[in-house]
Amino acid sequence: MEARVFLTNGFEEIEAITVIDILRRGGVKTASVSLTGKHNVTGSRDITVKADMLFDGAYFDEKMIMILPGGPGTANYKTHNGLLLLLRVHHSKGGKIGAICAAPTVLGMLGILADKLAVCYPTCEGELGAAKIAPATTITDGNITTSKSPASSTEFALELLRVIKGSEIANSVKEKL
Repeated sequence: MEARVFLTNGFEEIEAITVIDILRRGGVKTASVSLTGKHNVTGSRDITVKADMLFDGAYFDEKMIMILPGGPGTANYKTHNGLLLLLRVHHSKGGKIGAICAAPTVLGMLGILADKLAVCYPTCEGELGAAKIAPATTITDGNITTSKSPASSTEFALELLRVIKGSEIANSVKEKL
């Protein structure tokens, strides 16, 4: 299974880079995808990273996991029609999705979290739609993995790795960290 990590201006750097790093350490082919139309994307702390690919022209399928880092840039996800359509279709085909911090609100907006256990940044919980707020920092319910905040980035990344490659690989990477 491959992973796609979506970047837009204002993304939370620690949430994106930690996920990319840990998934790659676990042997998951992981690519960052710019939603801005440019390869260079600037995060919420003014760190500019070069995305591996642009959204337009990128290949996606239901065997991939789609991952949304949070941060102030979450508002940009909510207005990117191509991403919103991709997430809807991906979810309808049973594809895996991960979102952290404020980004689970995008899934809430799309109705993807209905009747699922989920978490997000505490001040955003009212935007999770019909989700059931879980008493956890990171949780996977079916094909959806969510996490609370920048502080849970490593836990989130390791959970995504567990979902993709299994507990043995995730535990091995964790031990090496």
